[in-house]
Amino acid sequence: MPSTTSSQNTPETSADGVPGEAGPLLDPAIAATLKKDDAGLVAAVVQQYDTREVLMLGWMDEEALRRTLTSGRVTFYSRSRAEYWRKGDTSGHRQWVRGVALDCDGDALLVTVDQEGAACHTGTRTCFDGRALPAVTAGRPHPEGS
Repeated sequence: MPSTTSSQNTPETSADGVPGEAGPLLDPAIAATLKKDDAGLVAAVVQQYDTREVLMLGWMDEEALRRTLTSGRVTFYSRSRAEYWRKGDTSGHRQWVRGVALDCDGDALLVTVDQEGAACHTGTRTCFDGRALPAVTAGRPHPEGS
């Protein structure tokens, strides 16, 4: 599953016309910045680009990231099915890439998207809708003199 790298970085199209499905490997400069877990994966937080709403969390290896960077659609690596999946191919709830950023430690990605329909496989807008846990909340104290 973990990908190796190559110096080529141009998008290609698979035999069935799906962009980003075949082609060169992830740019080695990008691959070198990733801090992957023992399974070769990095967490990908997906956020709606205009509202900043957090939609879901998925997992990517180098190949899933390459596909995401080169196709304009988000691809994940399914840990349970051990295969790649492109969000929306079966549900129609596609994620159109608006940006991808790597966090300061290199162990998480922020993928900003234009979400089409529900992001969650349960049919809710986000994978967090209706799933809040009871937590003590607090407000930031006001600066002295305010």
